[in-house]
Amino acid sequence: MTTLLLSHDICIEHQTPEGHPERPDRLRALNQILASAHFDNLLREDAPQASRDSILLAHPEDYVSMIEGLSPEHGMEPIDADTWMSPASLEAAYRGVGAATRAVDAIAQREVDNVFCATRPPGHHAETNRAMGFCLFNNVAVAAHYAREEYDLERVAVVDFDVHHGNGTQEMFWSDEDLFYGSTHQMPLFPGSGNKTETGEGNIFNAPLSHGDSGAVFREAMATTVLPALDAFEPDLLIISAGFDAHRSDPLGGLQLEEEDYAWITLRLMEIADKHADGRVVSVLEGGYDLSALASSAGVHIQALMRGTAEN
Repeated sequence: MTTLLLSHDICIEHQTPEGHPERPDRLRALNQILASAHFDNLLREDAPQASRDSILLAHPEDYVSMIEGLSPEHGMEPIDADTWMSPASLEAAYRGVGAATRAVDAIAQREVDNVFCATRPPGHHAETNRAMGFCLFNNVAVAAHYAREEYDLERVAVVDFDVHHGNGTQEMFWSDEDLFYGSTHQMPLFPGSGNKTETGEGNIFNAPLSHGDSGAVFREAMATTVLPALDAFEPDLLIISAGFDAHRSDPLGGLQLEEEDYAWITLRLMEIADKHADGRVVSVLEGGYDLSALASSAGVHIQALMRGTAEN
């Protein structure tokens, strides 16, 4: 397998207040593990800045202008209690979207087999007109619309295994039966959405988990709810909202996943992508706030993308 890593140093310069869990050290920890020999064959590129037009595929003009207008020259600017901007944040957010759209280009043009986007801030909580949950722009939603606009990949699926429900992606996909959103997540937990009864146009598949649930429960939820629905949807492109905060060590959640669970779900998703989407997989970093667990879990996920196997 040929896997491309897209990232950019500006994403480390996106600052949040002291003690905030979504901090620059997240990418530093990931970069450290990606420097090991296990990743020597990983192709690497700097994430480009997204075009404004690509962001407008998912967010309206007035919202994008509002985010641009909040960008501070100095210090930090709060959007809400959780979501902050510093002088580097706007470019970091543009690079996050740029990574996701560049990933679609690389997949659609057969440059690589799959892509992992290691950027921050994350994106899956950003709604059409609202920044929240550390997120400014919804990277995966923009990528889905971009794939349809540029490459006629009409049926696009997002599968999200972050501990927090991707309310923004669900909201953006809600009324479009050719966009699929499937999620495992802890409930009750921020942002409060993600009940099984939230089904959109029959294209939304939520499998909420409870505090303390193990990797076995996670695998059962995926195997009985999300994966069969994804298989039936027959996507042209699969995008993963890859949050690693369902790990047992994460401070923001209460699930008990291990690294092996992330390898397992990665391989299952790749199998469905091989069956329906000619192997087209784009994975985008979302959460993960224990530095060691984030690095090891993302590392296993990327190794699975690279090899199509759970080897260590």
